[in-house]
Amino acid sequence: MFTVTPIPAFNDNYIWALTRASAGNKAVVVDPGDATPVMNWLQENQLELDAILITHHHADHTGGVAQLVSAFDVPVYGPKDSPFEGISQPLSQGDEIDILGLGLTIQAVPAHTRDHISYLQSQGTPQLFCGDTLFLAGCGRLFEGTAKQMLDAMHYFASLPDATEVYCTHEYSLANLSFAACVEPENTDITSTRERCHKLRENNQPTLPSTIAQEKLINPYMRTQVQAVINSAEHFSGNALSSDVEVLAALREWKNQF
Repeated sequence: MFTVTPIPAFNDNYIWALTRASAGNKAVVVDPGDATPVMNWLQENQLELDAILITHHHADHTGGVAQLVSAFDVPVYGPKDSPFEGISQPLSQGDEIDILGLGLTIQAVPAHTRDHISYLQSQGTPQLFCGDTLFLAGCGRLFEGTAKQMLDAMHYFASLPDATEVYCTHEYSLANLSFAACVEPENTDITSTRERCHKLRENNQPTLPSTIAQEKLINPYMRTQVQAVINSAEHFSGNALSSDVEVLAALREWKNQF
C-alpha cells in the first residue's frame, strides 16, 4: 500500500501525496489544484515528482498541473475525453496502471462531472482515491451527471472491502455529518463520528481517510434502502419515493439547500 500524506490547499482541499519506501525518493500527487504547496512539500521532503493523477476536470483539482509538469516533465493520468487538456495518459473504465510499483484500477464514476474517475489500490489495505464523488458522510453535487449515476457509484463503493481507506479531496466532513444527523437523528454511528471529527478539526487534523465500513454506517447516499433515510427523504420531498434513485435525488437536493 501507499504511504499517503495530505497536502492542504485552498480553504478545504487535500492534495494527496503517495510515496513508498521501495520507490526511493519518488512521489505521486492526486488532484494538484495548486502547484505551490506541492513544490514546497517535495522540497521539504527531498522528493521528486514521478506522476500526477487527476480524477476530474475542475480547476481546484487541476490548476497546478501545468506548473508541475513544467518543473518535472511527468506523465499526467486522468479521464479520457476530459475537458481538461493537460492529461497525457487518458484512462477509461477498467484500465489498470502501475504507480510506484503498485497497480491502480480505474472506475468511471460520472456523477459529479461526466469525466469523473476513481483510482483503487488493492494490495494490502485497499486505498480509494475518489475525488469529489464520495465524501465522508457525503457525495459530490450533481453538476453534470444524474442521480442514477451517483447511485451506481455508491453501489460500486459499497462493493469494495470494508477496510478500504477512502481518500476524497475536500474537508467537508463536519458539514456532511451535520446533514446526515438531520437525515438520521437516531443514528449513534453518526453521533460518535461527529464527536471524533470535531476533536480532529479542533486540533487542525484531517478527518480523512474514512473507510467503506464507516461510510456504510453514516453516509445517507449509501443508505438509500434504510427506512429511516427513506422516511426523511420523503418528508423533505413531500412525496412517496418509490426507488433508491428517487431517495438519493431527494437527499442531494435537500443537501443543496441545507
